[in-house]
Amino acid sequence: MKKNYFGTDGIRGTVGVYPITPDFVLKLGWAAGQVFARESGNHEVLIGKDTRISGYMFESALEAGLSAAGVNTRLLGPMPTPAVSYLTRTFRARAGIVISASHNPYYDNGIKFFGPDGLKLPDDLELQIEAQLAETMTTVSSDRIGKAARIRDAEGRYIEFCKSTIPARLDFNGLHIVVDCAHGSTYHIAPCVFTEIGARVTAIGVEPDGLNINHAVGATAPDTLSRTVLALKADLGIALDGDGDRLILVDHRGEVVDGDQVLFMLARARLGRGELSGPVIGTLMSNLGLEHALDAIDVGFRRAAVGDRYVVEMMLQHDSSLGGESSGHIICRDKLCTGDGIVAALQVLEAMHHSGSSLHALKQAMTKYPQTLINVKIRQRVRLDDYPRIIRAKTDIETELAGRGRVLLRPSGTEPLIRVMVEGPDAWQVQSLAERLAAVVQEELGNG
Repeated sequence: MKKNYFGTDGIRGTVGVYPITPDFVLKLGWAAGQVFARESGNHEVLIGKDTRISGYMFESALEAGLSAAGVNTRLLGPMPTPAVSYLTRTFRARAGIVISASHNPYYDNGIKFFGPDGLKLPDDLELQIEAQLAETMTTVSSDRIGKAARIRDAEGRYIEFCKSTIPARLDFNGLHIVVDCAHGSTYHIAPCVFTEIGARVTAIGVEPDGLNINHAVGATAPDTLSRTVLALKADLGIALDGDGDRLILVDHRGEVVDGDQVLFMLARARLGRGELSGPVIGTLMSNLGLEHALDAIDVGFRRAAVGDRYVVEMMLQHDSSLGGESSGHIICRDKLCTGDGIVAALQVLEAMHHSGSSLHALKQAMTKYPQTLINVKIRQRVRLDDYPRIIRAKTDIETELAGRGRVLLRPSGTEPLIRVMVEGPDAWQVQSLAERLAAVVQEELGNG
């Protein structure tokens, strides 16, 4: 069955535009509560959020809807997405809900769900929630209305968990790190984690005002971090996104280190310690350089569909311990079953410590292929196979690359975009071919 609301990462859109409206979120909370209540005798759900101003409104709406369905809520306040996954498991809750639009600007928001195992909800449960949304909303009898309470020590619990993912004996005294929290949900957590493992921390992006989340800071805008690292002569920089599930690094020379490079560094380090199981799981967007570098050290590689939920699904299929995306979602499955920027950064620091090498030196072992990604805004979601001119243009470009590169066309799972990606050994050719294909997509589908 086709989903009407849920995308690759929950339900997301512009605040005030259906379905990201208070009335819809109220009913969504009720519908989810109805499904959770009949699936299990456990009637408790955790709710966390990032720092965007609309989070307060949607937190109240979700709480009311869940209460009307007879489900208790425990409020976490501003909390990274991976923290909600972790705390859902440790509190043995029926589900965890995150109010966040991740790396999007403040005027967007979204709702995503975790099951009791800390994984994103399976498709069948999302379909059940959508089916329940079509029903008339009712309220349980007064004696069964759900109660709400705030968890006061959630922040401390998660900080201790993060630190526990690397050996306590590691000493990072003398290491100067700039940590960019994107004015998001890690602002009160990430600086504490890296300070408490002994590093000297300079924190930026830690003054959320409800409107500045992800604005010119964080994993999607690492230039600010690069400039700060260079100005302070720091050893490295760590950039997280608004909900803390992405990691982008900056080395001491101000050069950006993306998710593919992080994956390779962690794979090689874990292989050396005998801690790597299964193939590394990337996505259709993963750089060819990652695939070739892993092949050179005899580590398998598989590509999942884009989206961390699909990476996790393939990791479970192959019993893989490591997977992720170029954008910085890094899943260390032996630590946590979802992408976690803080935990991934700690694994990189451990790799640096054991090798005695700088971040800049570690990243040299992988050579990235030139890759151009162009986002084309479209009027509405479409099936690309229905547009033969676009398919012909893609085929022609693949012929020109002659097996030395890749072409990828895919609709975004979270925004009205077609992503046009071309990759190959020649940067000028890659840019030219990507622009040519994007122009065809724009002519056929663009919103003008």
